[in-house]
Amino acid sequence: MAQLSAQFSDLKDRAVLITGGASGIGAALVKGFAQQGAKVAFIDIAELEGRALAKRLSETSAHPVSFYHTDLRDVGSVRSTVAAIESDFDTVRVLVNNAGWDDRHDFDTVTESYWDESQAINLKQVFFVSQAVAPLMRAAGGGSIINLSSIVFKMNKPDLSVYATAKAGLVGLTKSMAGRLGPENIRVNAILPGMIVTDRQRELWLTVESIARTVDRQCLKRVLNAHDLVGPALFLASDCSASITAQSIIVDGGIF
Repeated sequence: MAQLSAQFSDLKDRAVLITGGASGIGAALVKGFAQQGAKVAFIDIAELEGRALAKRLSETSAHPVSFYHTDLRDVGSVRSTVAAIESDFDTVRVLVNNAGWDDRHDFDTVTESYWDESQAINLKQVFFVSQAVAPLMRAAGGGSIINLSSIVFKMNKPDLSVYATAKAGLVGLTKSMAGRLGPENIRVNAILPGMIVTDRQRELWLTVESIARTVDRQCLKRVLNAHDLVGPALFLASDCSASITAQSIIVDGGIF
């Protein structure tokens, strides 16, 4: 994965929290912020992967990268983890709500428990992580919250109805939170990725043929990967976007 050449000097020493940071897009974001000299903490349920990533990045980063093992579905655990991060970091200036679960499902067989589980992972936890982190941003004089949504709710995907509902909800949540937190100098924006090809996507859903079909629909004729989301996230986290809030940035290579 190539290193981003652009540097955002204001992110140096800034405390950043990323959810779902142990693998895929989240791991790319953790690495990207660490390379900017930020103080990075990340949360994930995958303990072995999370500890390994934190150890590896800490060897070359300006600050140790901190991993916190947490089940984001548990609001009590979210609050205690954020309290631990506050104790370690004093404050958080940037929150990237990346964690999600893009499981495919059949409309006719979705159960109430499946629905609740998907919403807990993809939508509910974003609200409660943000709620827990907001006081730390207030104390710091402001901050930036970045929610990872998806373009999927703008499409007619037959096997993603529950997931698409959550990702549409994230856009609404982004705008409402921006209105509530803006007077406290806390900006809230969303990133909507298109087809981001990660190892998990290749293993579970994507084929050479399906990737080629999507690339053919993109203006940019190349496969997008997790690193393509790092630049937009850094921009929204930095003071370069100081007047931008309540917005959604689509990163899909220009699908038409």
